[in-house]
Amino acid sequence: MMPDVSDILAAHIATARWGTLPEAAREGARRVLLDAVGVTYAASGLSPEAAPFLALARANGAGPCAILGTAERVQPLGAALANGALAHAVDYEDAFDRAPAHPNASLVPVLLALAQSEGAVDGRRFLTALAVGGDVACRIALSLRQPMEQGGWYPPPIVAAFGAVAGAANLLGLTAEQVKDALSLTLCQVTMPGEIKHSRRTVLRAVREAFPAQAALTAALLAREGVAGFETPLEGKAGFYALYAGGQFAAEDLTDRLGAHYWGAELTFKPWPSCRGTHPFIEMMLDLAARHGFDADDVASVDVMVDDVQAMLVEPLERKQAPAVAIDAKFSIPFTTALALVCGGVRLDSFGPDSLSDPQILGLAAKVRPVAVNAPGWQRGVGGAMRVTLRDGRCHEAFVANALGCPDRPLLDMAQREKFIDCLSRAAIAVGREEAEVLADRILSLESCEDVGALF
Repeated sequence: MMPDVSDILAAHIATARWGTLPEAAREGARRVLLDAVGVTYAASGLSPEAAPFLALARANGAGPCAILGTAERVQPLGAALANGALAHAVDYEDAFDRAPAHPNASLVPVLLALAQSEGAVDGRRFLTALAVGGDVACRIALSLRQPMEQGGWYPPPIVAAFGAVAGAANLLGLTAEQVKDALSLTLCQVTMPGEIKHSRRTVLRAVREAFPAQAALTAALLAREGVAGFETPLEGKAGFYALYAGGQFAAEDLTDRLGAHYWGAELTFKPWPSCRGTHPFIEMMLDLAARHGFDADDVASVDVMVDDVQAMLVEPLERKQAPAVAIDAKFSIPFTTALALVCGGVRLDSFGPDSLSDPQILGLAAKVRPVAVNAPGWQRGVGGAMRVTLRDGRCHEAFVANALGCPDRPLLDMAQREKFIDCLSRAAIAVGREEAEVLADRILSLESCEDVGALF
């Protein structure tokens, strides 16, 4: 009799060690940590949406765990909540283009909380947990055969929670049975309704990772304390797949090459701080303007060809052309496309109140018209096509199969390092270039570190 997929996955999570990781997984984990730490630092200085989460973390008492980018130290669960709120707030963290997952925005806050509360955690142990957790999140996302949105759910934070608890379980050295308990306890807590996409006023989409991060850490710690879960938390008749995907999943996508291939080595690192689905349009607009020498005043109309995933970035159109809050602007193809042309790029400081009310940006965004494409010739959700018609009648077209930053067109090492340095300069307590360079070097050689928590 074949083992259940929960058993197979739990055994892997419990036994994975540094010595079994392929070098690609090790390098992927280093890059993930560099990117995640950077964007979290940036959010501490740029994201007022996270302030209530930081206040709640402080209210639960001082402790050993840092809120990145600040001088504050709080209890582990509070740190997971606070750093989780910061991790996605500027929408600049890594993404998995093959499936709906941001695998590390919950995971890194959880592992950092443990590294600062469980005694000295060395770099190899930390990177192993990071590789394991990120891979599990990607595998769960890939295995879905019924979109979670069909049941009214918003997938990325839900999927991320299970990767976060897998990483925590590995770092804590839980047994396979305890890993299943931790997965079960995560299932008891995690949720994210699709309504998060539809409200005009909410900023929950910015701080959403606070909830899965705290849930995952709670689950792992309770499992270590002996709280029993379910025998089949994933494939059970009322387990994860039944609840979130109508029982429709592919076991082979969860278990194929498990332990030999880590999806965290195939992530996208963002060149622009906005939803990944906006990136092909930012890239095309910047490229067309550079090649043909036009500016915003020259444009009569912009047609953007979008697929079914990107529909949420153009609907409802009037709202996306004039977003009310920063996170909605980051999830808008019309706004980010206009922003790119008017400002010559999309940067961390591009989504403040001045930009949201800028008449030139809003005027150009109102000229962006979506065209639905049912069978796109690009990778779903991360490519696109564009036609810019100028006032003098000239027309310029562009196509992107997959936007810059993807595994096939990755950010250069120096570009990712500069992104990290820029992010740290935006923190609540700004970090100078020299200090940021030192921290980057330490992260990129983390396997030689004896105490990861001490770095922060």
